[in-house]
Amino acid sequence: MCGIAGVFQQQPNAAIEAQTLVNMAAIMHHRGPDGFGYDRMEDCGVGFSHARLSIIDLDEDRARQPFRSANDRLLLAHNGEFYDFKRIRADLTAQGARFRTKSDSEIVLHLFERVGLEATLKELRGEFAFALFDRDEDALYLVRDRFGIKPLYYTETDNGLVFGSELKVLFAHPDVKREFSTEGLLHQLIQVMVPGSTAFEGIHQVAPGHVVKVTRKQGKLAIETSKYWDVKFPLAHEYPGDEVDETPYIEGVRKHLLEAVQHRLTADVPVGCYLSGGIDSCAILGLSAASTQTSVKAFTIGFDSSDYDETPIAQEMAEATGADHHIMRLKADDLYDHFVKTIWHTERTIYNTLGVAKYLMSQQVHDVNYKVVLTGEGSDELFAGYPAFRKDMFLHGLDHLPDSERKAWQELLEKNNKLFKGAMLAREEFVSPAFNAKMGFTPSCVQPWLSCADVALPLIAAERRADVEDYDPGSAIAATLDEEMLKGRHPLDRAQYVWIKTMLEGQILTWGGDRVDMANSMEARPAFLDHHLAEYAFTVPPHLRIKGNKEKYVLREAMKGLLPETLYKREKFAFMAPPAHTDPKKWQAVLKLAEQFLSEEPVTQAGLLDYEMVQATFAKHEDETVPIDEKVQLDAVINHMLGVQILHHHFVQTDVPELAAKRARELGWHA
Repeated sequence: MCGIAGVFQQQPNAAIEAQTLVNMAAIMHHRGPDGFGYDRMEDCGVGFSHARLSIIDLDEDRARQPFRSANDRLLLAHNGEFYDFKRIRADLTAQGARFRTKSDSEIVLHLFERVGLEATLKELRGEFAFALFDRDEDALYLVRDRFGIKPLYYTETDNGLVFGSELKVLFAHPDVKREFSTEGLLHQLIQVMVPGSTAFEGIHQVAPGHVVKVTRKQGKLAIETSKYWDVKFPLAHEYPGDEVDETPYIEGVRKHLLEAVQHRLTADVPVGCYLSGGIDSCAILGLSAASTQTSVKAFTIGFDSSDYDETPIAQEMAEATGADHHIMRLKADDLYDHFVKTIWHTERTIYNTLGVAKYLMSQQVHDVNYKVVLTGEGSDELFAGYPAFRKDMFLHGLDHLPDSERKAWQELLEKNNKLFKGAMLAREEFVSPAFNAKMGFTPSCVQPWLSCADVALPLIAAERRADVEDYDPGSAIAATLDEEMLKGRHPLDRAQYVWIKTMLEGQILTWGGDRVDMANSMEARPAFLDHHLAEYAFTVPPHLRIKGNKEKYVLREAMKGLLPETLYKREKFAFMAPPAHTDPKKWQAVLKLAEQFLSEEPVTQAGLLDYEMVQATFAKHEDETVPIDEKVQLDAVINHMLGVQILHHHFVQTDVPELAAKRARELGWHA
């Protein structure tokens, strides 16, 4: 729910313009259309604002944020959900706490005053990002949930620190610079980002499972980052052998997933489910239906390509659970028609138009008056569902297999992974020396993106290209990974750790999750990313995650009674929209966008790309002799080129502070 924003000045007596705080809330009105609030502690140089999507405690006045503690010590702005808050609230009340709202957010104030931040974070369960100012300590805390489900950005200005739920919120502040960094540009063109970074100079993300603490020292800000949680697999030798009894693990996964789903059904508004043809969303729907007394609303995206459409299996699951099933069928040209608007919300490039499809689906969810859906994101990360994980398991985790079994594995992998070569899998093996040094091999999940660096570098404008000619994207990413979480771990665990730290947070939870869902005031709740479930899943032996080349084996067995037989036996299919090369109408839609954003004038004006290389890329894409897997890669590169140009249009060329002020006037939001 919601969006947050704020300012922390270098000087405690520095004024904060109230209307600027309101404007920052207004530009993310889509995150919180049900009301706004702002508050300043004038003598402390701090001010917060908040745009509210009401899901728990629908009383607009009572639950209006930011919240102050009763003694005026603390100021809080919170985005997201804390589950199990009723138990915590009751326990605090028994200790003498007095709550002024029914909101889950308020528990932070009371916990912090009693036990401090470290102990508070251990109690918090859910998806959240919040800002907390402590007057006694004269400190600002920026906190993000364990997996990075909810976004939180910050930057330093000449006068202080500005933070917010989205980049555009920061850019709405007139002190914040709006310019690409060249390293950020390169990472946008290759899809994978350095954790904690953005496309823009000086703009950072609070990392998942981290706290950023900001204090004032001698008239300047001191920024400290600390980690409170991480993805921690057992050491490889701590797993039981291949003969271990599977039953306790199967029952444990079922128990923890059911608990996670039931917590996420908590709301004062109706809760639906996203439903694809995968076991993840089908399991969520099945458990939701079993946990409620009414028919669950299920939402499915259908594509006009049989290679990518999953609606038949989704329909079978919906019928089995008695769900009220809503199917949105998309045609080829639907996706690029909404590409520009989607980039406004994702604030980063996207390699596949699935992000657009998710944006359109959240629009339909909103149109039928739903604010909350449960989703299946996170299952593949916990239970090794992606093609890249099977590949790494085969290459690095099955050395003990005889040659005949390894050959059978390899043949099956080549057959199953054909559809994803050039996108989710590299066209050819790519080795990153930095990754090899850090973890012993280059994970298959990052290979397709790191291998694009040689393609992306010539696309960068000559005057910028020199800045990154000696820059190694793989080294920059590997440097952010905690070696202690990789050392001594099974190869599959190492591969999953890297994916969780890179693609899960930087892609799936961003342009495949929060940003395109909240674009239409709709909150997605990924039950698999409940940290209690995740911590249990980390203990499941690798051979029970992938067994006999069957991915997510332990989850399949745990959900066997819920799933249609065809789905139980089905192999993993990565949910993607059909690439542009697969449909002439879709390619024509790409060319139409390219005429607007990738013609000579806009490319030259932006100064980001090399126009001649842009033309050469399109010419290569239209060359009929180019192999299909290379066309898949070129589709992604072209999407990224469009993306950086659109980002420039939205956030550099456009006067964002004026746009935010205009939005506030249109909404009637004023200080």
